[in-house]
Amino acid sequence: MNPNPLVCIVDDDASVRDSLSLLLGLQGYDCRSFASGADFLSTPPLRPCCVILDLNMGDMDGVFVQEKLKDLRWPVQIIFLTAFANVSVMRQAFLNAAVDFLEKPVNPEQLLAALKQAVDRLKLSEQDLSSDKLQDALTPREREVLEVIAEGLTHRQIGEKLGISPRTVEVHKGRIMEKLGVGSLAELIKVSLNMRKG
Repeated sequence: MNPNPLVCIVDDDASVRDSLSLLLGLQGYDCRSFASGADFLSTPPLRPCCVILDLNMGDMDGVFVQEKLKDLRWPVQIIFLTAFANVSVMRQAFLNAAVDFLEKPVNPEQLLAALKQAVDRLKLSEQDLSSDKLQDALTPREREVLEVIAEGLTHRQIGEKLGISPRTVEVHKGRIMEKLGVGSLAELIKVSLNMRKG
């Protein structure tokens, strides 16, 4: 039995599968590649695994594959890769417990960091961010802005909802990201969703 973490790469681009397999193989991961969501779902892994999942594929999109995996209760942790993303798609992916959402061409260091997190999740039960600790770090207005970020609204729409200007929303968003150590919109959406669950 291979003791190394299993990583399943699901992408309809052969060059992406090959490059990721080489990168991760050199890092000691046990890699399997699949050219489509259907191929992956028809060949279930025999042990818990991390899944690097392309969002846009010909046969079925990555969110659909994620939903099927959730229904099947397979022990997997999913990292999405995509060249085309939007807030609503990221929101749905994180609601279904995706580990991360990375843009193509993927940064190797970001991918390896996300994989480490995915492997840790496989070993331990996921611990949600503490809503109380998050709220302690933010002002009341910053909490309001954070709570609506996951709704996929523009700065103008958030401003209209909260009675502030789009520029003020942008300033609050920047401060929130700085206080919470968040470096991307995807991370910020995940924090916002965790805060709502808390």
